[in-house]
Amino acid sequence: MHSPTPAAEPGPTSTAADDRLSDELTSVVAAARRRALRDGDRHIDTAHLLHSLLETDPAVRALFDDGQVARLLGYLVQRSIGYGLQWQGTVEDSGAVPVVRDAAGWSPAAATAMEAALARADRRGGDRVGGVDLLVALARDPECRAVEVLGRAGVDPRTLVAQAPPR
Repeated sequence: MHSPTPAAEPGPTSTAADDRLSDELTSVVAAARRRALRDGDRHIDTAHLLHSLLETDPAVRALFDDGQVARLLGYLVQRSIGYGLQWQGTVEDSGAVPVVRDAAGWSPAAATAMEAALARADRRGGDRVGGVDLLVALARDPECRAVEVLGRAGVDPRTLVAQAPPR
């Protein structure tokens, strides 16, 4: 009998940054992994990460007004029933930033965003990478799916980066 559940969840089992993730960001990654699996995607992409950040991390939600959060979540929940269908079966690679290629189960853009979040945490002297670090990294890639969703919801990524707490 064929099981509809894949043998392994998408996403890396271990990355250099895993032990540096805040509790909130660990929850975000786990939720993004489940979301990718549920959506039938082979890779966690930046839209999965954005969706999970908005649902899980209060510090991230605090950077948006309530109307923006509602619009963003509205677009993101429609991913599998309309909006985002053009993404099915494709791997996200924005080409806008240098690509990290050794993170199996992550789209190149999502893996690069996680590395950029780690670098941002290092610059601010943080021991842990937080959700705001990841949000800023996502917002800085103008060609990623997360920025496409932000734009559709009327959120300017440059403004979002500017109002985030200092790096």
